[in-house]
Amino acid sequence: MKKKVSVIGAGVAGLASACRLQCAGYEVTLYEKEALPGGKMHRIQQDGYQFDLGPTIVMMPELYREVFEVCGVDPDDYIPMERLDPMYSVFFEGERDEHYEISSDLIKLTKTLESFGEEDAQGFFKYIQEIYSRFVVAKEHFLQKPFRKPSDFYNPTVLRQGLKLKTFDNADTFISKYIKNERLKQMISFQTLYIGVSPYSGPSLYTMIPMIEFLYGVWFIKGGMYTLAQSLERLFLEKGGTVHYNSPVDEIVIDNGQAIGIQVNGEFHPSDFVMCNADFPYAMKNLVTEPKAKGKYTDKKIDSMKYSCSCFLMYLGMDKKYEEVPNAHNFIFNEELERNLNDIFSGKRLDTASFYVYIGSKLDPSLAPEGKDGLYILVPVSDKSCSQYEWNDETIQHYRGNILDALEKIKGFENVKQEIVSESYMTPPDFERRFNAYNGATFGLQPTLAQSNHLRPQSKATHCENLYFTGSSTHPGAGVPIVLLSARIATEELLHDDKGILFHTR
Repeated sequence: MKKKVSVIGAGVAGLASACRLQCAGYEVTLYEKEALPGGKMHRIQQDGYQFDLGPTIVMMPELYREVFEVCGVDPDDYIPMERLDPMYSVFFEGERDEHYEISSDLIKLTKTLESFGEEDAQGFFKYIQEIYSRFVVAKEHFLQKPFRKPSDFYNPTVLRQGLKLKTFDNADTFISKYIKNERLKQMISFQTLYIGVSPYSGPSLYTMIPMIEFLYGVWFIKGGMYTLAQSLERLFLEKGGTVHYNSPVDEIVIDNGQAIGIQVNGEFHPSDFVMCNADFPYAMKNLVTEPKAKGKYTDKKIDSMKYSCSCFLMYLGMDKKYEEVPNAHNFIFNEELERNLNDIFSGKRLDTASFYVYIGSKLDPSLAPEGKDGLYILVPVSDKSCSQYEWNDETIQHYRGNILDALEKIKGFENVKQEIVSESYMTPPDFERRFNAYNGATFGLQPTLAQSNHLRPQSKATHCENLYFTGSSTHPGAGVPIVLLSARIATEELLHDDKGILFHTR
């Protein structure tokens, strides 16, 4: 008889874990509080426009493909991808007609870099060389392995490799060693916001994120990112899995130090293992009610941890095509990026902001009515743990007005306010309410040094058997490719415990 696994949450890590376990021979049942798969990889549908709710940029496509390959199917039949070149455009507020198109093609990229001066171009390639060497160390010794016990980290081999990561300076300080032009520095360092941390405080290792873009490219999945969520659900069902939507889990049932199932709407569902994709801080405070099973993650500990920024998102249906805007991915910076980011992480409401505009219908016209585009606009904002202001209609209108004022100064968007025919929003309280994102922190726990690697919540519960965690607040961290790695690690940990399969040298 097959052993049973209950998976809590159909976010991308929950879906990937469910697929891997179903294909490994378990009887897997997935429980999701929403009506659709994907978690923050949801879809917004309004007035004929379709938007990805959260993530939009595809990096490291081999990790997307891996889940399907492990299950014995062709990824191209599920998530057809195309590489984007240029990857994105960068605009600086107040310069209507000028922008930079950022390519992963070496010849095109070099020409862009040289526009900032040959010294900075030379410095860029030195930065790439240095961060690539750290990336190889991180990939081989940290990102793809669990830290089940202290000796998995505190041993001569791992510590020696850890010193090679040189993690004690922040991203901006590290890049400043090689590049002096402030605009070029911003264009390289801002990507730490993909995982919810400021380049002015986040460890320098995270400058590997732009390096991955430059060396491996940015991709697009036909239909948008939500296609991945739909395709993982399709794969899971094809392999015999079971999904229950509109089924919020009340509790992870623990008996004598062992997870024995879950409770949903007051009904007990037994299983041999529990894989939890609910946000780790939320799960520890609300789903794990047995004090001993919490280990060090008491309610007080959860409240004292540092959380990523949140996001304010605008989904705008427009009555035109934006032919003058060359790319789907667009980043708009003002000249006060450092002050903006300091304000975000100290809880202040922003009067000016740097932000991101995504036009998915440029890449797939079926995402908007014929002859029209939809604009997805993302603004990093404070999470609820530090925010000094409330989210209400006045706050929404404050951000909406300031962002649209800034966007009108960019060529192609001069009349953007008049061109809106449909709109909706996501705010930090929405992330908390809809997806149990603790404190509304879109990316979960901040990846500070004190909350990374062995110090981050791990896949295997420390004080409860047969319980595993996956998702952005667990090791190795946030961002879709890294969350897919967390799903791999979590399922391998379960297989290690159940079948004695050794995936990593310990």
